[in-house]
Amino acid sequence: MTEQLFELPDSYLAISEEAQKVAQQVAPYAHHADEADHFDPDVRQILAESGLCSLTVPKKFGGRFEEVDSLAVTVVREQLAYESAHVDSMFCMQGIGSYALAQAGSPALQETWLPAVGRLESIAALGLTEPDVGSDLRAITTTIEVEGDFLRINGHKSFITNAGDADFYTMLGKETVGGEVAYSLVLIPASTPGLSVSHPHQIIAPHVLGDVIMKDVMVPSGHRIGEPGKGFNLVLATLSTFRVSVAGAAIGIAQAALDEATKHAASREQFGVPLARLGGIPAQLAKSWAEIEMARALTYRAAAASARDARANLYLSSLAKAGATEMSGRVVDRAVQIMGRFGIVRGSKIERLYREARPLRIYEGATEVIYDSLSKQLVKRVTG
Repeated sequence: MTEQLFELPDSYLAISEEAQKVAQQVAPYAHHADEADHFDPDVRQILAESGLCSLTVPKKFGGRFEEVDSLAVTVVREQLAYESAHVDSMFCMQGIGSYALAQAGSPALQETWLPAVGRLESIAALGLTEPDVGSDLRAITTTIEVEGDFLRINGHKSFITNAGDADFYTMLGKETVGGEVAYSLVLIPASTPGLSVSHPHQIIAPHVLGDVIMKDVMVPSGHRIGEPGKGFNLVLATLSTFRVSVAGAAIGIAQAALDEATKHAASREQFGVPLARLGGIPAQLAKSWAEIEMARALTYRAAAASARDARANLYLSSLAKAGATEMSGRVVDRAVQIMGRFGIVRGSKIERLYREARPLRIYEGATEVIYDSLSKQLVKRVTG
């Protein structure tokens, strides 16, 4: 990788280097793992043995920081995504799927699941979206009903990462609280009767993805996460902590694409000179490098701020996520163009990076949704 122009504190540099070694171990498996719709066993073993997943849970459950540290997660995702989207997703979903549990679950549930999450022995998932519901989560139809000491859940979640491989799901549903519709979270073990998984969709960058159907699923009331009606607060807390890490993954993909294009341009000659010295290609390479470094600087700043106070600095995380993912799309597209016909060969690394960059602009907040929110904040900041 090219030299980074911004130096992390030594402790985070050590984590980044640790993640880079894991990514290099995973690299030989990346081609087939990144096309898989279930966990690759070799990749899972490498990640589990590395201990990196301990970064996705608080220290009291085997983690390395008192609370999940956004900067640590971000630098790990940057390194993992450089080599494999599969291992990147495997790592980050452990935190995204379990964060609400760590913040507001009962001590019994936390002890049951979180230490195993940190060791990658139990797989976590978060169920928000539905077949007809994406960004507008208030429109969900999944229901939670109290029946004595149990909760009955009915609903259909769609496009759920880790569906089918997860050991438990943190599900968002609606219920009646004080006579009004409210939104709550509940933990459902994957083995619970009435829960089933299907795989009706596969995306351009395949990963572990599916629909989760709940028909009269019954769990003890102790499986509720947080207070009734406080589900959105916990979802927002999760997004506040992990959104910036998507920017880290985007930077890793962009850096990998630029490195591929640079090696190609430096070694291939046209008209007697290397491509790296021909026409507009030098400017395209330099422009990509500049854009990556600018995105990296903002992302590290946002992640460090998020580690201090994720909720208060969500605007920075949103700026970084939208900016870095859009940048990644541009850089990877330029890399494909620079590599010409070699950039569109099915099964090549650059072709895989091209597909893997695109979904980042959609999940954990589509660019348009993020920009709409940021614009409102900007107007308020400027005009008071």
